[in-house]
Order: sequence, then C-alpha cells, then structure tokens
Amino acid sequence: MVVKRSGVKEPFDAEKLRGGIRRAVAGSAIDPAAVDGLVADIEERARAAGPEVGSVVIGVAVLERLRLLDPVSYVRFASVYKGFEELGDFEREVGELQKATAPKSRGSAASNSGRIPAPRPE
Repeated sequence: MVVKRSGVKEPFDAEKLRGGIRRAVAGSAIDPAAVDGLVADIEERARAAGPEVGSVVIGVAVLERLRLLDPVSYVRFASVYKGFEELGDFEREVGELQKATAPKSRGSAASNSGRIPAPRPE
C-alpha cells in the first residue's frame, strides 16, 4: 500500500508510476526499457520496505533516478511532483540540479554514478 501525503492509502500502481515517468521522459533519448527497469526497481524497493510505503519515498526515488538519467526529465517530473507554481520554482530546482549533478560527458545519455544504480537491462 502507498500512503499518500494526505494520509489516504491506496494500492501501489506500477502503471500509474510508469505513466508519470513516461510523461517526464517524453521526447528524451531515454529508452522505454530504462523506464520499465526504473519502475520495476522502485516497485521492488517499495515491496521490500514493508506493507506500507509513503508516496514521498517513491517520489524521491524517482527523482534520484531521473537526476542520473536525464536532467530535463528530472525537472519535468519535479515540476509536477513538487507542485511548481511559478518560474522561480523552476529556476531554483535547475540551480540545485546544476550544483548536484556532475557535468555530462559528450555522447553520454546517462551517468552511472550516484546513490541509486542505473536501471538493469530487461
């Protein structure tokens, strides 16, 4: 079960998670298999956490993975997840992202460094 910020509990829905991530990565070079791997990994971690997991835990896990995969997709997901309401919200998030993200090497679609490993190939 996923415990929402409001306290409401609902079953974990991998398709709902997959849809949100796919919207964030739309138009990027991220392979759909990488999205499926990310969803499977987060679902596995949620189940391992016990019978209930907070939606915040899931959201943060998605953000951490997207930060490694594609900064633009990260900001897209963050804008919905964190409820950005004005341009300054985007500016702050991009500023924090630039501080925390190592420069991308040319030709690399994703970095494999960081706390959460890259999705496993399916």
